[in-house]
Amino acid sequence: MIEIIPAIDLIDGKCVRLSQGDYSQKTIYNENPLEVAKMFADAGIRRLHLVDLDGAKAHHIVNHKVLEKITSSTNLVVDFGGGLKTDDDLRIAFECGAEMITGGSIAVKNPDVFASWISSYGGEKIILGADVKNEKIAVGGWLETTDIELLPFIQKYINQGVNKVICTDISKDGMLQGTAVELYIKMLASQPNMYLIASGGVSSMQDIELLEAANVPAVITGKAIYEGKIKLNELYKFLI
Repeated sequence: MIEIIPAIDLIDGKCVRLSQGDYSQKTIYNENPLEVAKMFADAGIRRLHLVDLDGAKAHHIVNHKVLEKITSSTNLVVDFGGGLKTDDDLRIAFECGAEMITGGSIAVKNPDVFASWISSYGGEKIILGADVKNEKIAVGGWLETTDIELLPFIQKYINQGVNKVICTDISKDGMLQGTAVELYIKMLASQPNMYLIASGGVSSMQDIELLEAANVPAVITGKAIYEGKIKLNELYKFLI
């Protein structure tokens, strides 16, 4: 059964969503992310993907106090990403209650540091963030596209011990127009044992069902919940 992972994206300590990673296309959904996290927990959700968009721009952790509030006030298992560049950033994230962290840009720009994190914390704690546009890796809160091909990038880190990968197709994210199912099928064909977490474009329960039918292990959804396209009670069948 596919794992459902709601997302909370943070700017200025508020729950927001962007469209295609564009900071100028920002919608504020709640001034208090803890309220949102408690709503998810009350609905039976067990996991949360928390993204520090301020941190992604600032290149260091920013919204760790929000992380700490959520982990100390709910039982949600939180993975935290955005702006984690140094060992100190990582220490703060784990001390504030993150069960896992997601590293994307760091895995591109400072692979030795990211590899040391995998070695120190293990593949269960360190998630590879593979944000893509036309199957090329994007970094810096999606502000920069590289020439790095997706599949070899993932292979490199699986060889180093990663087994969880969040893949966001930037062209789909926040658009509510469906997910990159074909891309995920291709990725799983290349790495059948990878715990692939699909992200971006979920617009309806049908999108989640299509991912489950494609044997995608997990999915992140945000905007569809915030805009009422998916009701939390509809997700219950995936939570039992």
